[in-house]
Amino acid sequence: MIKDTLAKIESAIAKVQAGDAKEKAELVALLGRLKAELAELPPSRIDEARSIGYFTEAAAHEVTRGNASVQLKNLSISGISYAVKGFEASHPQMVSVVNEICMILARMGI
Repeated sequence: MIKDTLAKIESAIAKVQAGDAKEKAELVALLGRLKAELAELPPSRIDEARSIGYFTEAAAHEVTRGNASVQLKNLSISGISYAVKGFEASHPQMVSVVNEICMILARMGI
């Protein structure tokens, strides 16, 4: 399930028209780091990780659809932030990667 979500996020990033090739490459690299972090995640934390994935997928969807809704984009990004808070203490690297992804998307105007 998480692998499918990450594949969908990668696909959405490939469709993004904003930003330059360097930023897109950085996003893909960060997703690779996120995959590595998720591989080390204990089974007891998988549901929380899924929530982060779902919100990230929703944000990616909102920024790549034709008539993107700013409100829905902002809600999905807020959802990512809230879901990540539970990981800050126990998985700081994962939180760092997710934050970097969000910062790049913001720089791209997404």
